[in-house]
Amino acid sequence: MIELGRRQKLKIMRFKSQGAYLNLDLEGNEEGDVLLPKDQVPIDAEVGDEIEVMVYNDSQERVIATTKEAKGQVGEIVPLKVETQASFGTFLDWGLDKDVFLPFSETVGRVIDGEEYLFALYVDKSGRICASMNLQKYLSTDSPYKENEMVTGTIYSINKDIGAFVAVENKYNGLIPNEELVGAYEIGDKLELRVANVKRDGKLDLSLRGRAHNEMAVDVNTVLKKLGEGNGFIPFNDRSDPEDIRKEFGMSKSAFKRATGNLYKERMISFEKNGIKLI
Repeated sequence: MIELGRRQKLKIMRFKSQGAYLNLDLEGNEEGDVLLPKDQVPIDAEVGDEIEVMVYNDSQERVIATTKEAKGQVGEIVPLKVETQASFGTFLDWGLDKDVFLPFSETVGRVIDGEEYLFALYVDKSGRICASMNLQKYLSTDSPYKENEMVTGTIYSINKDIGAFVAVENKYNGLIPNEELVGAYEIGDKLELRVANVKRDGKLDLSLRGRAHNEMAVDVNTVLKKLGEGNGFIPFNDRSDPEDIRKEFGMSKSAFKRATGNLYKERMISFEKNGIKLI
């Protein structure tokens, strides 16, 4: 059976003016054959040759094959950038001619054009490849990590009463409890974390203590230095472009927001219309 949203090797069944038709088996039913457009068919290809392709829905929702590399496959959790938003959902860039669709029902929090978040890719009931930010059911609890090991994780959901839920290495389920959640964080933030505890059900309790606190201090000092160089004012705030922040401060937008949030709580800065002012 041809798998939608997965890379797979298919055989060339026949050639037509629009390209090559592929299937798993030379004895397959013609109605199930998938078109590989002419401009992607190898010049020396022959009937019976195997070609590795991704099978997906084109702009008219037809099943089609491509030799192009997608940024993820159905069943995987991958970082994708928000391309455009519409009244009925959001479209994400996954490297193919047609963007993948994120339904409102599968959206967690607010997404911003141009920002990158984690998504699980799946096939919906209508046979369409879609993305979901509800990652919990796609994450494994069978991690190889032990207490006090350092891991990399991405926040995929925040519950003000519980803490921040994290996809560890984009595969395993973890939680930063509220008491460990020092600073301001958002969905999509990537963090270096310590495994504080491995629960009996396999889920990971995570801690920001240590490395993240040191990074926060460095980032705060960087912002203060820039404020000093700017005579107490910098033309940056939480609406500034992430790349502009990275070039000016050498940190991510999330790190910048945490550092300025910390300074604001300490009443060292004020947020102005066009930037930040040192008090």
